[in-house]
Amino acid sequence: MQRILSSQLPEHLGQRVTIAGWVHRRRLLKSVAFLILRDRSGLAQVVVSSPSLRASVEALTEESVVEVAGTVAARPDGVEIVEPELRVLSEASPPPFDLYRPGLTASLPTLLDHAAVALRHPLRQTAFRLSAAAVGGFRSTLDQSGFVEVHTPKIVASATESGANVFAIDYFGRPAYLAQSPQFYKQTLVGVFERVYEVGPVFRAEPHDTVRHLAQYTSLDVELGFIRDHRDVMAVLRDTLSGMLDAVGRCPAAATLGLAMPAIPAEIPAIDFADALALVGASPDEPDLAPAHERALGEWALREHGSDFLFVTGYPMAKRPFYTHPDPARPTASNGFDLLFRGIELVTGGQRLHRYPDYVAALAARGESTEAYESYLDAFRHGLPPHGGFAIGLERFVMRLLEATNVREVTLFPRDLHRLTP
Repeated sequence: MQRILSSQLPEHLGQRVTIAGWVHRRRLLKSVAFLILRDRSGLAQVVVSSPSLRASVEALTEESVVEVAGTVAARPDGVEIVEPELRVLSEASPPPFDLYRPGLTASLPTLLDHAAVALRHPLRQTAFRLSAAAVGGFRSTLDQSGFVEVHTPKIVASATESGANVFAIDYFGRPAYLAQSPQFYKQTLVGVFERVYEVGPVFRAEPHDTVRHLAQYTSLDVELGFIRDHRDVMAVLRDTLSGMLDAVGRCPAAATLGLAMPAIPAEIPAIDFADALALVGASPDEPDLAPAHERALGEWALREHGSDFLFVTGYPMAKRPFYTHPDPARPTASNGFDLLFRGIELVTGGQRLHRYPDYVAALAARGESTEAYESYLDAFRHGLPPHGGFAIGLERFVMRLLEATNVREVTLFPRDLHRLTP
């Protein structure tokens, strides 16, 4: 189809052109009708004065797909199409809500039930355009730092998080699982490429029915070799987030929303886990931070450091996966970290074990056999350098960036405890 986009119309003033898209709205006045057409770049106004064509426009419903050929003419606030010819490409049933209104007033469950239509609303699209920009920034930043993008299996023989919250499947009569992360593969591939990253889905049989949890989300995973400790990983994460935010800031959707972009400090402030517990008034025996603790720490970081981001380091080894490297000075604490973004955990990462005997000992300490992990452990038998990495939850990143109240608002087709369609 030879067509131009609505955003290109000013470049064709006085010319005969063809545009195509969805009927966004019809305004039927006494002497003239206006057809507002929507395509991926915006809106275009078509002026209909012919009685016969007006009858066709009156018969259309919003969201019908049409092709319009006409002449581009100037108007006080832009351009429009005059002397149009109309061809209907696809007729539509009326949508369950008015997409031409500035905002969608339907409830979130209704919008998710009718996602195929609701996502057409320009404001609903902005979150996903920003998401695409963030992924572009993630990739370009790491590409420039010598990382290789990889694509690992999403059906695995063993759980990556010691069996917790996995989706079991029947794999040709054998037990298998949907991957909770590409953790084992990205560590293995450090032995091949030294620096790798992946953008892909991960699956958690997440029992929590909250505004921040999903059963499937997009994970931005990074792993790099030849590090000193987790602080090298934190530095790469800081630069990666900076690249992502730069890309988002250049996205036209950010300007449309008037988005206030968070600044990335040259060095993101950090607090030790034990100090974080004391700061929020929690028991020193707590093994993890509660959501209320994270919110309080986010407020503290903004107040004391002017930062929307805060590293929490030194989490107890008991709360970290078996492959986590302990702090040499405090064996019960880990060389691991979480990154809080505006008071919500966004990233988990750290230094990994890299010697085979350490893995055998770590699994034995947890009462687990090495048998289920043999293919994973084989890489360590043949030598891996000190390494570490992190994983960013894309939907949660966009949720906090837009300060949305529910991660489902920024997820195309959410999967959670209750939703398996559309």
